[in-house]
Amino acid sequence: MGNRILEISAISSPLRATFAISRGSKTHADTVQVAISDGKIRGRGECVPYARYGETIDSVFAQIETVRDRIEAGMDRAALQDALSPGAARCAIDCALWDLEAKLTGKPVWQLAGLPEPKPLETAVTVSLDTPEAMAEAAKGTAGKLLKLKLGGPDDLARVEAVHAARPDARLIVDGNEGLPADQLPAIAKAAARLGVVLIEQPFPASGDEGLMRRPGPVAICADESAHTANELQDLSRRYDAVNVKLDKAGGLTEALAMVREARACGLGVMVGCMVAGSISMAPAVLLAGLADAADVDGPLWLKEDVAHGLRFEDGRVFPPEPALWG
Repeated sequence: MGNRILEISAISSPLRATFAISRGSKTHADTVQVAISDGKIRGRGECVPYARYGETIDSVFAQIETVRDRIEAGMDRAALQDALSPGAARCAIDCALWDLEAKLTGKPVWQLAGLPEPKPLETAVTVSLDTPEAMAEAAKGTAGKLLKLKLGGPDDLARVEAVHAARPDARLIVDGNEGLPADQLPAIAKAAARLGVVLIEQPFPASGDEGLMRRPGPVAICADESAHTANELQDLSRRYDAVNVKLDKAGGLTEALAMVREARACGLGVMVGCMVAGSISMAPAVLLAGLADAADVDGPLWLKEDVAHGLRFEDGRVFPPEPALWG
């Protein structure tokens, strides 16, 4: 399938509020969108360049340009896996190729990928890192009953306690983003059941998670920054109980599918997660989440303005993407 046209765009979307995690904060979602067309039909993909892995808008543009000629000559998804390393650039192209195939064949991506027929799913909704009081107030106004709390500091246990007091009806995922003080984990794990915590995500740096070989308490520990591709999961299963599969890290839906299947083979629970981005980025993750134990795909809720035909969110649930959006 040659004679394609590749378009690349940098997008900066203002957020409704500052989004803060242990490593810093942002007021805009900066993404790269890719469109691949045959002159009539366009497939779209989007990615989030992630500074944690040394990615920038410019570096992602440069990576995509290295394979422009091959993409326009008709490179398929299988060849793409070898042509680019896992990460944001490959994610945007891979997702655009899935979308293009769906539109050219008239078959939705979920059928092409062997995924379950999509239906509305519960999604975690994030409460950004702040003071315990501010996080409790934010939780009161957050829809749904699965809240994800961003942590990373000496007041973490107080943050969890404050949110639980404000929303005793909610189940909580606590996410350290590699910034949880080592002395905080035992206390949070011990208090977890009392405080409604059902999952603790990436408490320690990826390079320093050996301590999880002796992980405390009954609450599952989930790998995020430690996990990128399917090849790492067997080793990670010795330290973690679950894995957060993100398309931007994996390099697209193709590798993310492989990660979910390998995670199951290794006995790991699966959460499908996201970066802060709009509905083009989120749509493939929503489809993949049909295979997962939990979904964290609330990225578009942070944007002041999403794309046309964007995903619909209601009471903590996300609805499948319309064909006009993706897939």
